[in-house]
Amino acid sequence: MRLERLIPGRRAPGLAGAVLARDLRVGGARWSKGRRLSEADLEAFAADPSLGVGPVTVIVLEAGDLHEDEAAIRLAGAVAGPGLSRRGPSQSRVDLVAEHDGVLHVRTTALERLNRLDPLEVFTRLDGSIVAAGDLVASVKVAPHVVAASVVATGAKIAGDGRRPLVRVAPFRPMRVAVIVKESLRAADRPRFETSVRDKVESLGSTIVGIDYVTDEDAPVAAALAHHARGRRRADVILTAGGRSTDPSDPFFVAIEALRGRVVRHGVPAHPGSMLWLARVGRTAILGLPTCGAYSKATAADLLLPRLLTGEPPTLRTVSHLGHGGVLTREMRFRFPPYARGLEAPDG
Repeated sequence: MRLERLIPGRRAPGLAGAVLARDLRVGGARWSKGRRLSEADLEAFAADPSLGVGPVTVIVLEAGDLHEDEAAIRLAGAVAGPGLSRRGPSQSRVDLVAEHDGVLHVRTTALERLNRLDPLEVFTRLDGSIVAAGDLVASVKVAPHVVAASVVATGAKIAGDGRRPLVRVAPFRPMRVAVIVKESLRAADRPRFETSVRDKVESLGSTIVGIDYVTDEDAPVAAALAHHARGRRRADVILTAGGRSTDPSDPFFVAIEALRGRVVRHGVPAHPGSMLWLARVGRTAILGLPTCGAYSKATAADLLLPRLLTGEPPTLRTVSHLGHGGVLTREMRFRFPPYARGLEAPDG
């Protein structure tokens, strides 16, 4: 790029397409910095005797240069993945908006690498955020009015060029959810439990296909798990309650092993979450709710369940994401799905 000067009262041939580097008022209209000047703009500038300014610097694009808006559009195209629509540009900023309810995924390591490139800027909501359709989840901006196309290309490459998006929203899927509860859960507490678990599941677009109460013995628990984890009518997710999460001989763990499943994780890297456990039998995820999470307290289960209801598999990778921002104090209530924001807050 190169710099030129416009002199009030003088024509400036050959500068159409140059970029204004400051705000001006010309002919009663406000021209914002970053404006690409047309031939008509140049004529208006030369003809306006009331400008009251000295020479005005403009930026002339040369080969390999991009205007800020075009740069932001190109970079946003590389950053944005499925579930996002673009809004803008406005003053070199392109906003990425959720197209549907779901879970926001951000490749945070790549995001940090990209933001080391001066002057590119990409900023997002927290990875794992529960978002609604229409929510602003990320923005892409270029600070100067003109930027080298090569820098934008490097940023786009880091972002994945759309092949592995930097930012995406995984939609909630209409999944089948079964619930298995040990009869150690008091009968008086069951209505409150059932209301709580239905609110969780149905608010995220899925359906409860059954709530089974079983005795605290190996055979009944195994039969209930087998019923919901096998066959054409199997559940996608099974929620359990009443299990002893630290007891290897608990009937839930015995049944999972007998069904050739496996426990993925005892406890998760968040608090409260140490009593939570995650397992799988075949393609069915099994989530062991802690006692407090089975009723009315928000816990890490309310961060993990939404991920499972987008079809994210029950793996260590899924759980490991919870650690960043996993201190779930009252101040972190915003991390929870809408249904959990009204629950009793964690103690932290």
